[in-house]
Amino acid sequence: MEHEITLVVNGTARRARVPARRLLSDCLRHDLGLTGTHVGCEHGVCGCCTVLLDGRPVRSCLTFAVTVDGAEITTVEGLAGPGGELSAVQRAFAECHGLQCGFCTPGFLCTVTALLRENPAPTDDEVVEGISGNLCRCTGYQNIVKAVHRAAELLAEES
Repeated sequence: MEHEITLVVNGTARRARVPARRLLSDCLRHDLGLTGTHVGCEHGVCGCCTVLLDGRPVRSCLTFAVTVDGAEITTVEGLAGPGGELSAVQRAFAECHGLQCGFCTPGFLCTVTALLRENPAPTDDEVVEGISGNLCRCTGYQNIVKAVHRAAELLAEES
């Protein structure tokens, strides 16, 4: 049995017919064509599939799409501005070489976006704690931590 759901994805209302057990990550990637959300471990451990659900980071590989009917979802595709300009977090990751191979990057970008909304000036320990649910297989955490601090600086300059 399939269910009709409506999601506001990156500011646009989207409809999909999904089976009850369709994961949000699969709905985003296969039903809505938003392939920026990556699926790594499929167990909620690596954080690659992190998206923002009503502004809060969630593991889309652990979330059934039907349970978020009517919710607002932000994927990595929705982090850039309306003209395609990179967000402060995206610019900081590029500037500080926090991208590594890029597989984990969408999850990190969503996690860090939420982290900096909640804590605009995190300490090193708060950054490490904030990104502790995201794994980088390239083990390039030093540049990711630098990128989080740079993003905080860029956001402070913009406000």
